[in-house]
Amino acid sequence: MSHTLGIRQAQKQKTRQALMDAALVLLEEQSLSSLGLREVTRAVGVAPTAFYRHFRSTADLGVALVEEALGSLHPMIRTTVTADGTSQERITRAVELIAGHVTAYPAHVRFIARERHGGVQPVRKAIREQLARFAEEVKTELAKDAESEGWSDDDLLMLSHLYVDQMLVTASLFLEALESSPEDRERVSRLAARQMRLISIGRRHWLD
Repeated sequence: MSHTLGIRQAQKQKTRQALMDAALVLLEEQSLSSLGLREVTRAVGVAPTAFYRHFRSTADLGVALVEEALGSLHPMIRTTVTADGTSQERITRAVELIAGHVTAYPAHVRFIARERHGGVQPVRKAIREQLARFAEEVKTELAKDAESEGWSDDDLLMLSHLYVDQMLVTASLFLEALESSPEDRERVSRLAARQMRLISIGRRHWLD
């Protein structure tokens, strides 16, 4: 009996993932607010009623996509601001990590960029909560840095949000440059590094 249940659970998870993958493909060309569940189920080849075994609504599906797109990034975000290395080394590492992620998961990055200010409130909320988690985690890492001596928690959190916002901007820039020439992508890398360096310079002089 347990073996049968295990097979059913695996099949259920497979169908759930197929629905999410199909939605992500469809969302390359439209926003979540215009996506119909029948479009998604048709793409997977299941009955529309099967959708509700996995998600309450397309908004619920969107929240699951937010978790898939951002939930696994927490270790990467912390790595970008860890105290290891010089400031320039950290910036270089951050830009390289972001560029690599955009190249590997462009549909996820495009989804977050579009839906962060989109028309589906639960999805906006889910993205906002994930970004707030990133900022808290970045703040924890920044607090370990000698440059953070004398900083208040509020100021560290403000700085953390600046870094997180800049990472999103950098991801969007790389996304736009995906189909461009290597020279264009290199220009994006240099611009992203300069923008992060500007934040770092401001950080060093904040308490002056």
